[in-house]
Amino acid sequence: MPSAHTHPAIDGPKRPVNLSLNIELLRLGKELGLNLSGIAEEALAQAVKERLGQRWLAENAAAIQGYNLRTERGVYSDGLRTF
Repeated sequence: MPSAHTHPAIDGPKRPVNLSLNIELLRLGKELGLNLSGIAEEALAQAVKERLGQRWLAENAAAIQGYNLRTERGVYSDGLRTF
């Protein structure tokens, strides 16, 4: 299962699919010479990345909260840092 830091290969194998698109957008996209498959793939890749990030945050919320609670009072190296 991919994590928030991995994604399927963009240049991986392709498969034909059926999509329902707004007729006018489809017409204009073709008229403008847009690569509709490429645009759909980029949008899907972005949506997958965002959703995986949300999933990762949800799955790790307890650990993040625990870390934040432990460090809000400071950490051992606070007195040693020069920045």
